[in-house]
Amino acid sequence: MSLKTPRTTVKRLPKRARHDFETIASILDAGFLCHLGLVVDGQPFVIPTAFGREDRHVYVHGSAVSRTLKHLGDGHPACLTVTLLDGLVLARSGFHSSMNYRSVVILGHATPVTGPEKTHALEVISEHILPGRWAEIRGPSSKELNATAVLKLPVSEASAKIRTGPPADDEEDYALPVWAGVVPMALQAGSPQPDERLTAGVPVPAYLTRRPS
Repeated sequence: MSLKTPRTTVKRLPKRARHDFETIASILDAGFLCHLGLVVDGQPFVIPTAFGREDRHVYVHGSAVSRTLKHLGDGHPACLTVTLLDGLVLARSGFHSSMNYRSVVILGHATPVTGPEKTHALEVISEHILPGRWAEIRGPSSKELNATAVLKLPVSEASAKIRTGPPADDEEDYALPVWAGVVPMALQAGSPQPDERLTAGVPVPAYLTRRPS
């Protein structure tokens, strides 16, 4: 099923566009930081936040008094973006230098999440970021749930854009004695650093030491 609409049709370099749900979901699943775009009283704002995907919607959360979440929860249009940087593309000219990336743009209207689904949504976000963590930590209290807002945004109007491969220089520039190619980039976790008040004997959990396959 295509998520392409007139608003999500990619105009610039359309050959890099994807509108199928599977591609869009794979990009969402590979990241956990999104940017929420909104307009309040004519002023655009773009706010970074964590998210989690489940099926054909994404959850975002924040303070119950957050202007961003209150505004979007009132039914105003939202734009959610996720970008993954895969490499620096170094061409023989500045004009053709670029980046390899995977990105998603989702448009729509978010709805507030309440009741048992709110706790479930927080679990989805936690497991999206670090699978296995939710089962170990203390769950949210009633006071904490009241202080937290959660929104649900459908993945029904969206586009992805992907660039891969080497630089594409002008033919006459290939003879220039300038190094060209791709510098791969990736987000990588470092070694876990224990809290200084960590209870003695608590081991580092396996989900912090395993490496992606």
